[in-house]
Amino acid sequence: MTEYGISILPDTGPEDRSPQEYYANLLDVARLTDELGLEYVKMTEHYLHPYGGYCPDPLAFLSAVAAVTGRVRLMTGGIQASFHHPIQLAASTAQLDAISGGRLDVGFARAFLPYEFDAFGVDMDTSTDRFRRTVDATVRLWTEPKVDEDGPFFRYSGATSVPPPTQRAHPPVWTAALITRSSFQWIGESGYNLLVASAPTREKAGQVREMIDFYRSCFLGAEKNRGRQPKVAISIALMLAETDEEARELGRRHLRRHWDTFAAAAGSWQGRASASYQGYREAMVDKHRSGASEDAGLAVLGSPDTAVRQLREIREVLTPDVILFQIDYGQQPRATMRRTLELFARQVRPRLDAEERQEDAR
Repeated sequence: MTEYGISILPDTGPEDRSPQEYYANLLDVARLTDELGLEYVKMTEHYLHPYGGYCPDPLAFLSAVAAVTGRVRLMTGGIQASFHHPIQLAASTAQLDAISGGRLDVGFARAFLPYEFDAFGVDMDTSTDRFRRTVDATVRLWTEPKVDEDGPFFRYSGATSVPPPTQRAHPPVWTAALITRSSFQWIGESGYNLLVASAPTREKAGQVREMIDFYRSCFLGAEKNRGRQPKVAISIALMLAETDEEARELGRRHLRRHWDTFAAAAGSWQGRASASYQGYREAMVDKHRSGASEDAGLAVLGSPDTAVRQLREIREVLTPDVILFQIDYGQQPRATMRRTLELFARQVRPRLDAEERQEDAR
């Protein structure tokens, strides 16, 4: 059965909404997510800009979510591993795994905004190798008693990470990919779950499906993954109302604000290039130019009936195992986010679940 959750990516700053109000709103929505029976609350990591700047530490926020929920899983989506040391990551994630009673899923992302790399003093050209070594080293620290590393980015010997993870052998690992084929291959062969980093446009949905299929084939073809199944999650913007007209008007208004904020951040790609980010500059500059369009990514905007049809199509085209709804985009008020979640849980999901059960019974 498809699982569902919420995906939190701030696009606001203190001139629009105080941090106290923002986090209070999202903690309320996280409690509601738990009460309504959805499976995940996910938060990503960014810095220095209204695009994502209110989520510099997803583990801190998810610790607060753990304190006010009892069942929903907590997902980082993802920790920007290029900016962290594996000893720090292994210990801090294991701490939250214990606090939450083993409810943590750890998602990693490579980071892609030039100004973040500049601020941390990390060379973008080394990011692929640095990212992969950090993720793998974190998993080793979770699972091995004495760990040695001697590489270009970190070195230590006989390291034993404390506290150990609550989940055995370790929390589920998710890794984000966007457009680079080799990333999908590495994630699959490594046995990690896949986070599709950004919802594609309708025109490019087929290309993303090809990458998802490629990831699954790499996962299933790796000897080390024998007996395990790959898992794919994708984030989709969601806005529900009683009528299509209201949902579309609200959704498009808030998406325009979101993509304007993203476009300002993506503008840092102008004049930049990196061998580790082939195609990114062009993709980011294109979004910088047309960022105000709600068509920048797939979105589900409509009444419950329309949402059922749209989500059915997304499941058929992209075949995700997990759909994570972006609901805080465009600086939405708390009441709007709550209504969307309640309509999904009470009028949309039951129909989608019933369809899947019928399909499985055939």
